[in-house]
Amino acid sequence: MTAFTAYLHTLGMVNALGDDVDAIRRNLAAGHAPGMVAAERPDGTTAIVGRALASLELAPPAHLAAYDCRNNRLLLAALAQIESTLNTARERYGAHRIGIVLGTSTSGIDAAEAALRHAKAHGTLPPAFDYRQMEIGTLAPFAAAALETTGPAYTVSTACTSSAKAFASARRLLGLNLCDAVVVGGVDSLCELTLQGFASLESTSPVRTNPMSRNRAGINIGEGAAVFLMTREPGPVRLAGAGESSDAHHISAPDPTGAGAERALRAALADAGIDATAIGYVNLHATATRKNDEMEAHLMARVFAHGVPTSGTKPLTGHTLGAAGATELGFAWLALAHEGTPLPRHLWDGEVDPALPTLDLIEDDRRLGAGQYVMSNSFAFGGSNASLILGRG
Repeated sequence: MTAFTAYLHTLGMVNALGDDVDAIRRNLAAGHAPGMVAAERPDGTTAIVGRALASLELAPPAHLAAYDCRNNRLLLAALAQIESTLNTARERYGAHRIGIVLGTSTSGIDAAEAALRHAKAHGTLPPAFDYRQMEIGTLAPFAAAALETTGPAYTVSTACTSSAKAFASARRLLGLNLCDAVVVGGVDSLCELTLQGFASLESTSPVRTNPMSRNRAGINIGEGAAVFLMTREPGPVRLAGAGESSDAHHISAPDPTGAGAERALRAALADAGIDATAIGYVNLHATATRKNDEMEAHLMARVFAHGVPTSGTKPLTGHTLGAAGATELGFAWLALAHEGTPLPRHLWDGEVDPALPTLDLIEDDRRLGAGQYVMSNSFAFGGSNASLILGRG
């Protein structure tokens, strides 16, 4: 593969912080997430969730009506924000040279849940329901059809690393000269499958998630979408490094030693050709579950023995699962693309866990220094690990 640099251009994003990048950037700096709400569930209980704030009025084109679901509308809302950049790329490279790589873990499963409730009440599935709304693999082909691109289009689904791994995959498409531009990112939507699934694992918190605290009690599920256009053409931010690993320690619990996760981080640093001291900020996976935070804290203390500013941003979005990697990379991108943007703060109760090594959790107004890189880490069920490093273009 010919050596090259991949650049991340315009960002489109929706989540509990806001319905576009400008609103998200403001609320991220203020630590204010209007979409983190108590939601009623079908069983009569409530759960804290991160609900995306986009209106979702944008529907698929008529010929793609069978794919209409909340998940795909979240994706369309994010794609609309980078429409101008996409149009320019289509004119420059041709539709056949634009690829799509997207990550998800739920797809449109909420549409299937609603259809099954309808069938239970009425004896038949609703006319508007189509299996393709919930089929994970159709996400990227749907986006390609909606955008009228004909390059490679595929979906990555590796649980909570899905959209992080999509960036490594997209860069490979460019490196192999299969594409000149790739729409890359991820999307996930709220559904009972994940709410009840994580509750059954005793991994959800009844209150706002509290990462790295001695009082941490689990995650809040969230939803959202984040997409970029990646090309070889110089842009404001470059994908400097990517590292992936799979430790297969357990189907849902992380390897307590963090050995596999560490391989991903060190692979990303080696790929970027930098030392850990060049990293000026790390967006933690920080799910606020007992085991994940313990593993990650020890991992960070080993890789960044000198210390590095860090924060976990899931209290502001919920855990967006398959969209988390792209969403949190989007926050890192903002710190580089908009000079002077404050680094995301770590929202928690400040109660230090004496069993964890001390991390430099950002609780004040900080910004990147000149020449510094940012890292975003994602860890998933099944021992899937991904680390991405961005630098200024």
